[in-house]
Amino acid sequence: AGGAGRGLRRRRRLLVAGLSCTLLALYACLPELPPLEAGPGRTRPPPEVTVLLWWEPFGHRRHMADCQRRFNISGCRPSADRSRYREAQAVIFHHRDLVFHGLGQLPAGPPQRPPAQRWVWMNFESPSHSPGLRDLAGIFNWTMSYRVDSDIFVPYGYLRARRASPRFSLPRKTKLVAWIISNWNEAHARVRYYHQLRKYVPIDLYGAQGLALEEGSMVRTISQYKFYLAFENSQHPDYITEKLWRNAFSSSAVPIVLGPPRSNYELFIPPDSFIHVDDFPSSRNLAIYLKFLDQNKPLYRQYFAWKDKYDVYMTSFWDEQYCKVCEAVRTAGDQLKTIQNLASWFES
Repeated sequence: AGGAGRGLRRRRRLLVAGLSCTLLALYACLPELPPLEAGPGRTRPPPEVTVLLWWEPFGHRRHMADCQRRFNISGCRPSADRSRYREAQAVIFHHRDLVFHGLGQLPAGPPQRPPAQRWVWMNFESPSHSPGLRDLAGIFNWTMSYRVDSDIFVPYGYLRARRASPRFSLPRKTKLVAWIISNWNEAHARVRYYHQLRKYVPIDLYGAQGLALEEGSMVRTISQYKFYLAFENSQHPDYITEKLWRNAFSSSAVPIVLGPPRSNYELFIPPDSFIHVDDFPSSRNLAIYLKFLDQNKPLYRQYFAWKDKYDVYMTSFWDEQYCKVCEAVRTAGDQLKTIQNLASWFES
């Protein structure tokens, strides 16, 4: 019995030794496998991730951000140096520049794309201003945009919990309604609504078609007004831009919004923080309500109740996007996919 026991223990030792050798061989032959976990009490820095920007947005050269210092995202190496293409875990393609340069300027092979590398389609324009979508089926692995259902969701802004600070104080208001617009197009719904609304209430217009900003400051100018026309250039799901976050909210003016439906706005902001044009049967009814609020200070101030709880965060274009791709690569795992229906998804 003793001999049999010794033989069984010997076979177990050989089995364990064999398994150990197999595991060591795997790590020796496959260096791309994830590292072994650090022991108790030890922390291992995250693996470095290289993200390549194929075209710098709109052709403007920028200094690449320090993701750790700016956004607390460590181990990220954003670059616009195409010589690093083969080592990059992800490559970002900005849609407007892709349309300008053409599909023929995508990376050439063989192979066109290294194994496990992600191609990221980046776009922050609405579908109405995004030509060429039908030509992009089966090219990209990830989407990055303002849409909530993007693979990498990057909104123009959002509300975050306010840290302990003095209670919000509303700036002194001496004027009623303001609107800043640079891209004037009579065919846009926002311009048509403006023409209707100004028949019933005075609107101060700034930008290419109007007045100059006070001391060149948007916030200084708008903060004098009770209301701001946060009108989007087109109406699409989740397309809520800096016109709300910076122009209105950061300037402490109540936004009058024209964009996606009210229910879409309420995914991101409190329902009592804005006025939607769809809340009224006509522009005349909206004007009557604005004049009523102008004379009812307590009711007007209720539109700023959210400021006691939240601060406005504005996304940093374009640095933050690159750093978020690094973060996404690190958490995505090995599963790859290809976006076969980019146009139908984005235009929906």
